[in-house]
Amino acid sequence: MKKSILLTVFLYIGMSLNSQNITAKLIDKNNGTPIPYATIKTGKFSGVISNEEGYFSLNLEDIEAKIVTISCMGYQSKTLQIEAIKALDFLIPLETAINQLNEVYISNKRPNVDSIITRARAKLSENYDINLNKYNIFYRGTEYADFKNLDFEIEKASHVKSKNLKKANKSLDSLSKFVVSSNIIHFLDFKGELLSLDEDSSKLVVNKATKLIDHKNDFSIDAVQEKAQTLLLKYLDTTKTYKLKTGLFKIEDSLSLKSEGFNDDEKNGNEMDHLKGTTSSLLRKSMFVDNTLLKNILNPKLYDYTLENIGYNNDDLIYTVSYKPRKGKAKYSGKLFISDENYAILKVDYKYYRSRHGEKVNLKFILGIKFVENVSEGTYMYEKDSANKYHPKYIKKVEGSYFYINRDLKLIENSQEKNKIGFSFKIEGDNRNKEELLFTAINDINLEDFASTKQEKEVSFTMLNSFEKTIWQNEETIEPLEEMKQFGSE
Repeated sequence: MKKSILLTVFLYIGMSLNSQNITAKLIDKNNGTPIPYATIKTGKFSGVISNEEGYFSLNLEDIEAKIVTISCMGYQSKTLQIEAIKALDFLIPLETAINQLNEVYISNKRPNVDSIITRARAKLSENYDINLNKYNIFYRGTEYADFKNLDFEIEKASHVKSKNLKKANKSLDSLSKFVVSSNIIHFLDFKGELLSLDEDSSKLVVNKATKLIDHKNDFSIDAVQEKAQTLLLKYLDTTKTYKLKTGLFKIEDSLSLKSEGFNDDEKNGNEMDHLKGTTSSLLRKSMFVDNTLLKNILNPKLYDYTLENIGYNNDDLIYTVSYKPRKGKAKYSGKLFISDENYAILKVDYKYYRSRHGEKVNLKFILGIKFVENVSEGTYMYEKDSANKYHPKYIKKVEGSYFYINRDLKLIENSQEKNKIGFSFKIEGDNRNKEELLFTAINDINLEDFASTKQEKEVSFTMLNSFEKTIWQNEETIEPLEEMKQFGSE
């Protein structure tokens, strides 16, 4: 059985001993479960992170002395030569760290958890610095959509023949069924440099970018709307203008139904602005600046804290502190991992506490609309630089929501005939967006460096419709999950 498991892992990794790349998996020595978010250091300030399935990849040419150090909260650190990893068939077990809460301190000397939080908050400006830094980054965005209900129907069309109306509704029904049954997922990867002047100013340089999308199954809400619109326009006179009546409201302005002018939003937004905004926001939030989630988590007026464990990580004494809301406006629970040496926060885990949620709009019975932000969770991990300042090593942020739209539309032609068409639609489902940001190097910069760096206005993407292993090979990235590796394989 053991040989079979090792062979499966070896085939999954799909590499030879002579390759310049290796892929390995971290597992718990006791139960064999994968270990996510472990740091694999290949040099003093370089390395990668194991993904959610425990896998990581390394380019052997980038590894100093062909030795790596593996560390993860809750596990004993391990230093291995590359040959030792090969000897393990690329399956690396880590031993659980011993719970030392009662061994490190006797009961009357255990530190007070509120004192730990107070010191950590007081040390933020000393331990973290967002000003004048250049970060080499790798970003992966994964978008999921799950349509649970999708119904389109042309209920009435005064100027459309009955057989054409049936044909249109049949096409809309086929579209709905196909979308609901589809596995909708998109991936965006890019590598570059993020330059930070201060918490409010940054620049992004994108060196390489890919999108992994199945265009045949591009079923974002906007794409579904466009496909339904295309079917609808077949049976309308697009040379005319229309008045739109929806529910309680009537729009008196003329609405053109020409295909090129029907969309409210620009089809192609500014991708560079989006990527820069996303990455700079993740960086800013990670540095405990004012009015951010992480800063608020350290507010004892909002949260209660419990000291769960005292242990070691890389020979550093670490406090594990859990937190949960004290007051109603606090929304999160999770864990903080705090160094005893300087009260730096080394890792933060967070998620919505119980039934707490973000923005909520419920006009289901009035306007047929409901929206709830019901998923918000993530992880922040930090690493110390040569100046004893802490910077993010890895950030994961997951947000999701439930959406429901049930509307009736009536289009009235601006003509003597005043032809009318009644259209109803219901959309219900969940969407989720996962963002991951890996920091592979950190360097100081000066004002001249920042000013002289040019941020391009557009991003050039390599478009893929199936996963290609070689496109990011030999680069420091986050190892793809199985769902990404299997994308397009059918």
